[in-house]
Order: sequence, then structure tokens, then C-alpha cells
Amino acid sequence: MTSPLTADSGALLDWIDGGGVTTPAGFIAGGTYAGIKTYGPEPRLDVGILAAEGETPLTAAGVFTKNAVTGHPVTHDRRLLGETSEVRGVVCNSGNANTATGTQGAEDCGRMAELAGARIDGDASNVLVGSTGVIGRMLPMDRLAKAIEEIALSRDGGYDFARSIMTTDTREKQYAVRFTVDGWTYHVGGCAKGSGMIHPDMATMYGFITTDAPVDASWLQDTWKSVVDVSFNMIDVDMDTSTSDMGIVLASGAAGGDPIDANHPAAEMLTTALAAVSQRLAKAIARDGEGATCLIEVTATGAASVADARIAARTVTSSPLMKTAVTGRDPNWGRVMMAAGRSGARVDQDKASVWIGPHCVLDRGQPTEVDLKAVSEAMGGELVTIRVDLGVGDDSATAWGCNLTHEYVTINADYTT
Repeated sequence: MTSPLTADSGALLDWIDGGGVTTPAGFIAGGTYAGIKTYGPEPRLDVGILAAEGETPLTAAGVFTKNAVTGHPVTHDRRLLGETSEVRGVVCNSGNANTATGTQGAEDCGRMAELAGARIDGDASNVLVGSTGVIGRMLPMDRLAKAIEEIALSRDGGYDFARSIMTTDTREKQYAVRFTVDGWTYHVGGCAKGSGMIHPDMATMYGFITTDAPVDASWLQDTWKSVVDVSFNMIDVDMDTSTSDMGIVLASGAAGGDPIDANHPAAEMLTTALAAVSQRLAKAIARDGEGATCLIEVTATGAASVADARIAARTVTSSPLMKTAVTGRDPNWGRVMMAAGRSGARVDQDKASVWIGPHCVLDRGQPTEVDLKAVSEAMGGELVTIRVDLGVGDDSATAWGCNLTHEYVTINADYTT
């Protein structure tokens, strides 16, 4: 399989200003307000549809939360993608997760699929569903049904769809790229939501990626899992894994040509493009963490395996002690070693090193005579970089998170009241 590890440095990718999920050909989308979500920035939208533009179905692949408690849409989508890789589109609402809502919640999920299917010339058997927001409350199906019927779908509707899936996000998150291989030009677009309850486990929060490339379904599923592992699975806000997490990739095939599989000349570039868009979305989620004032980027090097590097980087990123140290610009680098040491990764503390920004604070097991004031200043920007070398191997991985502030407590103390 092609590796997406160099995704964000793909020099042949052309980033498209204002691009999103409808940048690739073959997609329409839209969003509207049903009055389900009562918070968030304007324009406040809470119901959206992303669908195939024509009669040809989309090739789909997905990953979902590993939380044992899941929303009815996750159950619906897992079942659907277990039966087929062809779908007509996805309908989403924000403000209500449709989780822990019993048999009525399951019926409401099915009804959402039926309503959206009627709207996009499909049926409940080929429409994915997403619901995100407060757990344990019933969907207002009368308002939801009216909103789905009224959504205006167009090639320019990607922005409204991106806003319709937002919960406590302060801004929409969307990107798109284009690239050319052997004379064929392809596009990859995407949008995501997430601000709190962010600690994905084989999933995103909400991540929808589109491409107009024709793809082999089994190749897409395998590739998508590898892409998620270097993007959405490498971020953290608050160590909580949502009940509604899902990452869906949809391919229209509208660019033409032969289906892309592992042996296709465009396989490597498509993998790189999928990972590049997903990584930018993942970092945007971490930067927009509830109450956050900065993005924290943690790179673990010198690991015995990629798995060790990932778990070490994620553990440092998710540590509440590290998050609060960054908030206070406290150069307490011992917390980096503590988190790496408890991560489960192999660490040789006599060979390990730590950098905060450009400053080496621990050099092969020995504390350095670094200017701690300079280290503190390096923790004060919008991007704080930390590197820990585990001293046992050659593998590496990068994770992203955010700092923890009083505003996070305020947002979550008042979330439903």
C-alpha cells in the first residue's frame, strides 16, 4: 500500500482557495437551519446534505468511533457500508447526537435517511446519516423533516454543509487540492467539525472527504484507514472519544479514467492528497479546541516502531499537565518525559532527548543549561512545537492538540444549561 506519511509536503499538490467538499466534480451540497442547535456563530446552520450530483452512485468508505456507546447514525452507517460501497449521499444534523434515545431514536435515524433519500433521488438503503451534539435528547423530527425538504442543493453548497455540521466550533473547516497524473486532473476536498470531546479512536469527529477520482472500493477502504491513522487519529483536545465520531470518504469518479487501485499510476498522489487534506482538517480541529489559544504539535522520534511513536506523541499531546503548562508558558519539560514514559512506548531515559520549540532541554538523558525564560517565550505563540526522542529506534510520528484553559471549563460546565 502507498504510504501517506509525507502527505503535508506534497509539492505537486495545488491548494485551492476557498475549496471544500463540492470542489471535486460530481457533488452537490447545502445546509439550512432547523432550530435544533441553539448556540454557535452565525450563520447558524444545523442540517446539511452532501450528495452525488447525477445518477451515478458514489463509492464510499468509512471509519467510526470505538466508543461502546454509539449514536444510531453510527449503527446505521456501519451496517450500510458493511453491505455496500455505493451510496447516494449523507444527511447530517448538529445540536443533537441521537445517542441513548432508544427505539424511537433508531426510527428517527431511519426516517432521516428516508427523507434525504427522497430529496436526492435515492432511498433509505443508500443514504448515510450523521447526528452530533447533545446526548440523550430526542430529535425534533417535525422541524428536521421540514428542513431536509427545504435544503437548496448546489455545486456551491459545500460552505453551507461545512457550517451545518458544526457544534461548538468557532469556524468552519474546509480545504481542497488538485493534482495531475499522466494528463488526468483530480481533486480532493473535505470538511470537518470538532472542538470538544476530541480524542479519536479509529475515526474522526466528523470528517467528510470527497474526490472526483474513480477508485476501486477495496483499495479506497484500506487507503482511508491508513490516511486516518496519520491525520484524525493523531489529534486530541480533551481525551474524550465521542459517541458519534465518523470519517467518510466519497468518490464520484467524475474526473474519468480507469479506477484507481494500488497499481494505478495515480495511487500514490491520491493517497498523498487524501492525507494532506485530512491532516489540515485535523490540525484545524485541534487549533479550534474549546477555549484553546494555540495548537500544540508533538513529534516523537527515535521510537522502536511507528506504533510506539504514535502512542508516545498522542500521550504527550493529550496530557492535561502538558496542556496547562503550555497555557501558563511553564517550561516544565519533565511533564513531556512523564507522559512519554507512561504511554506504553519503549523509552530509554538515559538516551532520551526533549526539545520545546528550538530549545533542547534534555540531551540524551542529561538536563541542559538552557535559558528557561527563552523556553517559556517559545510556548507563547499560536503554534507550540515539542519533540521527544525516545532513544530506542528510528521511527517517528506527529500528533496535534491544544492547550487547556479556563474557557474550556466554562463551555462544558454550561453546555446544556
